[in-house]
Amino acid sequence: MFGRSETRSNLPFALTPAHRRDHVASDTSNDLTTSRVLQKAWQFSAHQRRLNPDTYPPDPELDALLPAEFYLEYRVLPWGRVGNAILVGTPPGRDLTQLRDIMEKLIGPVMFADVAEADLLRIVEERHGDYLADRAERLVPDDYSCRDINKLTLSRGILASLFFGICLALIYMFPNAFFAGITAVAVVNLIANLGFKIAVFVAGYQKPPEKPVMLPMAEKPVVSLIVPLFREAAIAHELVLRLSRLTYPKSLLDVVLVLEAKDTKTRQMIESISLPGWMRVVRVPDGHLTTKPRALNYALGHTRGDIIGVLDAEDAPAIDQIERVVEAFHQAPSNVACVQGILDFYNTKSNALARCFTIEYAIWFRVVLAGAARLGLPIPLGGTTVYLKRAALKHVGGWDAHNVTEDADLGIRLYRFGYRTILIPTVTREEANNRIVPWVRQRSRWLKGYIVTYLVHMRRPFRLLKDIGARKFLGFQVFFLATILQFTLAPALWSFWLVCFGVATPLFEVIPADWAKGLLALFLFGELVSLLTGFVAVGRTQHEGLMQWVPMMFFYFPLGVFAVYKAWSELLFKPFYWDKTEHGRSEPDVPGGDIHETIR
Repeated sequence: MFGRSETRSNLPFALTPAHRRDHVASDTSNDLTTSRVLQKAWQFSAHQRRLNPDTYPPDPELDALLPAEFYLEYRVLPWGRVGNAILVGTPPGRDLTQLRDIMEKLIGPVMFADVAEADLLRIVEERHGDYLADRAERLVPDDYSCRDINKLTLSRGILASLFFGICLALIYMFPNAFFAGITAVAVVNLIANLGFKIAVFVAGYQKPPEKPVMLPMAEKPVVSLIVPLFREAAIAHELVLRLSRLTYPKSLLDVVLVLEAKDTKTRQMIESISLPGWMRVVRVPDGHLTTKPRALNYALGHTRGDIIGVLDAEDAPAIDQIERVVEAFHQAPSNVACVQGILDFYNTKSNALARCFTIEYAIWFRVVLAGAARLGLPIPLGGTTVYLKRAALKHVGGWDAHNVTEDADLGIRLYRFGYRTILIPTVTREEANNRIVPWVRQRSRWLKGYIVTYLVHMRRPFRLLKDIGARKFLGFQVFFLATILQFTLAPALWSFWLVCFGVATPLFEVIPADWAKGLLALFLFGELVSLLTGFVAVGRTQHEGLMQWVPMMFFYFPLGVFAVYKAWSELLFKPFYWDKTEHGRSEPDVPGGDIHETIR
């Protein structure tokens, strides 16, 4: 296992097994002379036990002793041989007792020497980067990943052909009946969405009183923030300034800026910035994919926090956000593995689209997700301002590198493994997408991800039902299937507006007029509930003047129809395509508008 045994090595100091202070004590406890030799030799070499990789690089023949992910997880690296022992480099100041036990069970006798953490991580990246990048693409188990969703199997081909064939035949032979059937499905979906919206609306008012706690410094954990950047040179400098405002003790803050190897512009911009010591850069090697979840998986091994947070490049988190997250985890039950914050925007006044975008997010985070979390339902996470327990994140397999809504997928997978998510009122402000074409592209990516996530978890519906239970299973259907159908079948419901103007529709030919009027009343009631939800959600924000824009949401949501049909087409031809949203196109409404305190 160890190869040849040598009494000399290429290390800065040559020590034989008799010189290993910690490993020969049991053999020499009765030999006073040997003990003294051991002690003297160790003291003599103590000033040299700082490994310099430039002068004495680690032996590449030892790389295969342990998996590369082990080196990252435990911050160790086999450096060379000293007799029949392996000299291991590790950052200084660590308690090595447990680490020694783990490593000696795996590779036999070891001895430790200090090496700068930055040097250790750099060497691991240089030697194992390609392997780790490939591993990042397949970290999630096959049963929970969408990476095979683009494979056209015989059964999938037959089912798809049969479905489209039947639809075309019905449209040609029975157009009115087909339209009525589609409308019926849309109405049932409308009722499901309406019932769900009322349930979460009511649950949202059952907010327990918050009792802030002040944890002593000794009890505060290390928190790692992963911030993926891809083509973000325009906002890189602003990002560093915003993260620097965080008030959590910097000695316990570990910020990892994740760059793609091929993104030279962003890398050059970051290199021009003097980063603080608690902020560092990790470069992701090129691979088959260029996606955010792949970058997150790769960076995960480079983090050292017990809590892992994810922020986007354009984010401006509340300055006390980390404190509030740590407090929430401290007070929450042990099965709470994720804390989700609230997203808001700092360019609300840039145009009408930005205002509607802000209202939509207020509804989603302050009403829908808040109420669903209090009902104990599995919730699709947001892509940012999400904080996870490291152990739980590793347990569920990290992020699915192929899923373009890796956040939503992770939220469901956490529940399948027995974990829970809670929402807390800490706000991150970011840049609202305020241009129509980029908005449609972004929304199509989200909807495509929802479709993919639904298909993945419904591969074995009975297993999903067993994993999360009937009530949560129903909630999953409403969150994903109902959302997909809401946009896909929206044109069928739009025909109800024609009834208001006395225009006949094909629906009148298959159902009585009184039924059509009843459906119209249901439709109008649903719109009224949506209107009320919008007013309540905006009332929970600090945006003045948005109330008058809530009725404009009737003209805003139809844009999602264009997005969903783009999503369906991409699902067929390029399911893993990540339609990148450009940032840095809009400034905050007012100077300092990106700064936000936690809501108390």
